[in-house]
Amino acid sequence: MTALIIDIGSSSVRALLLDERAATIPGALAQQPQHISTQPLGAATLDINELQYKVEQCIDQVLQHPAARGIRVVGMATLVGNLLGLDETGTPITPIYTYADMRASEAIPDLQAALDLEALHQRTGCRLHSAYHPARLAWLRGAETDLFVRVAQWVDIGTYLYQRWFGEASCSYSVASWSGLLNRSTLEWYGRALEAIGVSSTRLPRLADYNEYRQGLLPNYATRWPVLADRPFCLAVGDGAAANIGSGCINAEQVALTVGTTAALRVVSDDILPRVPEGLWGYRVDAMHHLMGGATSEGGNIFEWARRTLKLGSPQEVENELTQRAPDSHGLTFLPLLAGERSPGWSDNANGVMYGLRLSTTPLDMMQAALEGVALRLALVFEQLRPLVNAHSMIIGGGGALKASMLWANIIANALNRPLQINQESEVTARGAAILAFSAIGLGGLADYPPTLSAVIEPVPGIVALLAEARERQQELYQLMFGTVEV
Repeated sequence: MTALIIDIGSSSVRALLLDERAATIPGALAQQPQHISTQPLGAATLDINELQYKVEQCIDQVLQHPAARGIRVVGMATLVGNLLGLDETGTPITPIYTYADMRASEAIPDLQAALDLEALHQRTGCRLHSAYHPARLAWLRGAETDLFVRVAQWVDIGTYLYQRWFGEASCSYSVASWSGLLNRSTLEWYGRALEAIGVSSTRLPRLADYNEYRQGLLPNYATRWPVLADRPFCLAVGDGAAANIGSGCINAEQVALTVGTTAALRVVSDDILPRVPEGLWGYRVDAMHHLMGGATSEGGNIFEWARRTLKLGSPQEVENELTQRAPDSHGLTFLPLLAGERSPGWSDNANGVMYGLRLSTTPLDMMQAALEGVALRLALVFEQLRPLVNAHSMIIGGGGALKASMLWANIIANALNRPLQINQESEVTARGAAILAFSAIGLGGLADYPPTLSAVIEPVPGIVALLAEARERQQELYQLMFGTVEV
């Protein structure tokens, strides 16, 4: 039994085969790089035609693997918070606007006056921010009026691909929850927000749970992919939701920490409607499970920026040198907001700040401050998450940047003041999408695919105290620069 998983991220497009244990099958991976365009200033877009070509090429390639003959189900996980406009014929007429496109911040002041912001946050689980659709659609209505009027339907990446492959498709609750337009109580599009931005719900896709799968590819695709012609395709889910499930974090007993290009802390809740803390978001895994947490725009991108800018050696050389240094011994306070801010402050105007530079400051001082700075930001997110988790919940860490640096994993464990267990699974997002897909066709539940975990990293009290003091300095700097007191 095999699952085909389509994994569409911000840096790559992939198709993988996983076996009945939700383990990757050796050699059954096809991958193509993906590049977000950042022109003009503030933009972060993708080309849908290029993306579709890459996805379909990856499927072509992975279907050549012998294990493809055993495919029982297809799942998809995508980057979320993306938006694509189609005309009346279903033809794309806009780029894909991603969550990282900051131009929508121009529309926020007018929306702040038109909406009850606390009601919006609790109804949709999302703050009013440039990462979400209310601001983006309002911005497009004002900045690209002619284009806005020509759009007959606004969709996401997964919905568009399924429309191409099956003729029609719905948007899953999971993907819709990242839009800032899903009423998380009724699981319908939130009318009050739509009124404020001047968009009818008829211009958005039908909503359904991810397990309302599609079968029966259109003839040209059935010919191209005969093994998939009658296989169930589960609706796309958010990559963060899939990563949680793939990490084994399926309830309040476990908190998932992911440090890749960016970072996030998330917990799955099956409460009927948990309240969303001020600095966090509330998304959906499916109709029964909420995904509560916060994401930062900083993670491994900060390490790579610092290593490149400061002209340091290889990652391993940097790790070896930093391991010899005492915690918080650099005299610096660093706000690592180089890509803006999401949780917990949600400032559209935030940027990076390093305070305390002296003639004696070295590149290694700045690199250490950068790694600790990211960890301290994650500690702020965790403080807001605490009411939603159990007192002794285990934090399970994964992501390429975290697994590449045990030093950084130790820094984060001490910043959070919680034991941290490293997830040894290499493909947590694809793994989670496979578990959800198997569950959709009745082949096990979410708890039936435990991950492989390594030894626990325990916090060290003396280091915990040092980093707690550093966090206070970081909060003071944030208040000074951006005028808001964080948790």
